[in-house]
Amino acid sequence: MLKYTVKLFLVISLLAFTSRGLSQQVSFKLVDKKSKQPVAYAHVLLEGIDKAFNKQLITDVNGKVSTKISGKAKVTVSYVGYRTLTDTIKPTRKNLVFELTPDILEVSEVVVTGQYTPQRVDQSIYKVDVIGKRDIDEVAAENLSGLLEKRLNIKTSYDGALGSSLSLQGLSGQHVKFLIDGVPVIGRMNGNIDLEQLNMYNVDHIEVVEGPMSVIYGSNALAGVINIITEDGTDGKVAANVDAYYESVGKYNLNAKTSYRTDDHNIALSGGRHFFDGHPETGQRNQFYKPKRQYNVQANYIYNPGTDFKLKYNGRFFDEKILDRGALLEPYYETAFDKYFTTSRLTNDINLKTRFFSDHYFDFQASYSTYDRKKKTYFKDLTTLEQVVTDDPEDHDTTRFDAYRGRGTFTLSDEKRNMNYQLGFDLNYETGSGKRIEGEEKRIGDYAGFFSFKYKPTGELILQPGIRYNYNTKYNAPLVYSLNVKYDIIDKMTFRASYAKGFRAPSLKELYLFFVDINHNIRGNEDLKAEHSKNINFSLNYTHQWEKLSGKFEAGGFHNNIRNIITLARESGDLYTYINVDQYLTKGIFLKTNWYFDSGLKFNAGVTYTGRYNRFTTDEQVREFAYSTDVTSGLSYNWVKKDVNFSVNYKYTGEVPEFYVEDEQVKEGFVADYHNLDFTAIKHFFNRNMHLSAGVKNIFNNTTIPAVGGTGSVHAGDSGSIPIGWGRTYFIGLSYDFKK
Repeated sequence: MLKYTVKLFLVISLLAFTSRGLSQQVSFKLVDKKSKQPVAYAHVLLEGIDKAFNKQLITDVNGKVSTKISGKAKVTVSYVGYRTLTDTIKPTRKNLVFELTPDILEVSEVVVTGQYTPQRVDQSIYKVDVIGKRDIDEVAAENLSGLLEKRLNIKTSYDGALGSSLSLQGLSGQHVKFLIDGVPVIGRMNGNIDLEQLNMYNVDHIEVVEGPMSVIYGSNALAGVINIITEDGTDGKVAANVDAYYESVGKYNLNAKTSYRTDDHNIALSGGRHFFDGHPETGQRNQFYKPKRQYNVQANYIYNPGTDFKLKYNGRFFDEKILDRGALLEPYYETAFDKYFTTSRLTNDINLKTRFFSDHYFDFQASYSTYDRKKKTYFKDLTTLEQVVTDDPEDHDTTRFDAYRGRGTFTLSDEKRNMNYQLGFDLNYETGSGKRIEGEEKRIGDYAGFFSFKYKPTGELILQPGIRYNYNTKYNAPLVYSLNVKYDIIDKMTFRASYAKGFRAPSLKELYLFFVDINHNIRGNEDLKAEHSKNINFSLNYTHQWEKLSGKFEAGGFHNNIRNIITLARESGDLYTYINVDQYLTKGIFLKTNWYFDSGLKFNAGVTYTGRYNRFTTDEQVREFAYSTDVTSGLSYNWVKKDVNFSVNYKYTGEVPEFYVEDEQVKEGFVADYHNLDFTAIKHFFNRNMHLSAGVKNIFNNTTIPAVGGTGSVHAGDSGSIPIGWGRTYFIGLSYDFKK
């Protein structure tokens, strides 16, 4: 009898142990606490109380989420516009409803750029501006240029062949690090990334970090970092989306994406085709805004077995073709030379994240990127529409850049500790080849190790000093250091400040590339010196929430001092080359505010006052700072009853001083001021599975503005005008989501 009792006990124990390890289905729904409407696409984190699993999910269009867990779990829900929700759930509970409390101050958004671990934006030691999916939709942005053109402290400009570029805090785009999912974007022309090549079709949100980030991200991060976070397709077991966009200037865009998710695996694929007719239609073949066609493809795979381990592969491909139609040739005006410029960018990256000992994290990312730019010239007969490749080798060109990168960080991060730290390495190796590269092939390497620690002497004060050691294969790099401070003066009032030293070695293009097209004739300069900088930033934030009204206020300033800054200058005729300017300084202050009403009305306004200063040691003239003023404002209203959103966005760009070099003398010109205004309306249908957007861009019909001096353009003359837009246009977009 005892033997059978023991056997029975062992069987029951085994069954109990086995059943405890089995995964069981759990489901719940998220709703708005006030409107009781479902909260779609909210981020849900499920962590096992015993640390046995870790799952990241996204609610579907009806605010629901369903998965399997093997035990009691901690639930953390975050979404822009709501307070972070934390609760627990058991696998036996089903059809639960969690209510999210609106937090119109939007301080709960989680950011990752430059952080030890993902952190709420209000707790970040850096000043981070998060641009969410809703912000992208409200301005109907197709690419990064359209999204940033009305942001405070950012100025965008356009070049007929090189596309759109920006300046941040008065510093050009060559001092801004552009990342996609943490991977640097390669392919700078004239020091800038073409913002129109960075499409928004598959973007979840964008994190803009203003201020020097040289310790964490190295070169090209003197002014800040812009990190584009793409969607990873984790918003349903099966999901698909298709959207179309038309703009009256001749834009036709079509995008699609799909994903499939199981408990441990996720696969997503997306792609798009963007087409532009060219503008203006003047009756002549040659157009300033060239016709272009773009293809985008992205694929990713995520393995997340429910533990503190995540492996992600991401592959991205971009292809663009620009047509430069030549003028008709004499004597019969029936033939012409047409040029095609083809740009392709391919990136493959692998990211591994793991946690151990509960508060130690290891993050490793490796990537390989290629960038090709090809020029091919054809002789075209317009009577037969036949075209043949020209015989002159100078009419054709292929330039290729390859970049290899490895980055890893080891982090101790625990909010209960007074001291946390991060140790990391950053390895970058780039090659350039082509007949426009001096010697037809060049290489440059940049290898770095960095260290920082967070010290919290009190509950309100955080200090984060950091250092970075660089080894550059061509330039002697100094030790780069920084100090960041965050101080919570009172509840909801935070002061941030940073001081940093920066270093930027010239790129392969600036050193060796001889770039020629219809508008440009740029010769590299291998005698360039490296840039050295000192940067100071500070800001003060205050938020307050009344019963039906909330306000957010921010004031701050910056001062950037760069020695040997690299810029373009005319060498002779239409030939330009890169030179070092002995000293370039920018300084400024800004104020901005956001107001949120429970009725669905939002209002924001901001003003920035920026000064610029250029100096050559050979220039005996004493100069003063030249200042410019920018103003931004936006108003949006969410008509909940009809599920319609209206938004109006305005920006005044003040007269911008421009320094340029002529006959070895520094001269001062300007770009005139102008106003810009856009309007967008968005209507949702079929339980928010479909949405229709329409509106007007460039309501004030801006095309060109007066300019005197260098105007930041290689082919600008001493006076005239520069293009800022193609006039007033109308657009319509339609999107449909399917999720199961």
